[in-house]
Amino acid sequence: MSTLSMALTALAAVFLMMTVVWVFSVRKRDASIIDIFWGLGFVVAAWSYFWMSDAATTRKYLVIALVTLWGLRLSLYILWRNWGKGEDYRYQAMRAKDPSGFPLRSLYSVFWLQAILLWAISMPLLQAQRAATPTGLVWLDLLGLVFFVIGFVFEAGGDWQMARFKADPANRGKVLDRAFWRYTRHPNYFGDAMVWWGFFLFAAATPRSLWTVYSPIVMTFLLLRVSGVALLEKGLRGTKPEYRDYVERTSAFFPWFPKRRS
Repeated sequence: MSTLSMALTALAAVFLMMTVVWVFSVRKRDASIIDIFWGLGFVVAAWSYFWMSDAATTRKYLVIALVTLWGLRLSLYILWRNWGKGEDYRYQAMRAKDPSGFPLRSLYSVFWLQAILLWAISMPLLQAQRAATPTGLVWLDLLGLVFFVIGFVFEAGGDWQMARFKADPANRGKVLDRAFWRYTRHPNYFGDAMVWWGFFLFAAATPRSLWTVYSPIVMTFLLLRVSGVALLEKGLRGTKPEYRDYVERTSAFFPWFPKRRS
């Protein structure tokens, strides 16, 4: 099967999944359930590439296993975190501007838009699965695995540490500045970016693959400037008095030792 056919088939699968999710969102009046399916969308795309590729190799099995681990962990975590909390304030604001038209508008402005975005970002996974060579693991694969492990530990570990912190009523209104959060204000976002640079390295081990470098660049940009760091910190600065001091002494994204107070 050609690369274009593989890509379009995966796009159709992701579109179908997001359309079904949209139907449920209309019934629940909760567009934010799409957040649960962001990671799962990459799993659907990756398995589409895997089943359409030619000979399965060790590196292809490794890539599909890592994507599945990352995507399912993320989706299950967001499902657990958001359970019973209702629609996210971002989508509530969009709904309030056009109550009658939002359900249909959300299909293409939220669900299909994210389907296209995650499909475009998934191109390193396509490249890693479609390429016939190398058949075995090479040094770029091993480097990609190192990036993935570091990223997964920061992302999953940061989420777990924050969940434990918020579960303690004594921490209400306080700032988590221990463990991973001592060295970066967003260990989960840093970890997510590292994971995708790891996936790119798996793709980079194959011939004619450097075009996929846009994928981790776009993901890192989104995490830093759009839906991650910038969006979250805008609210935290106003709701937690300690956060300004935390910002001054702690790296925003890349882990580093905190600044000493004068």
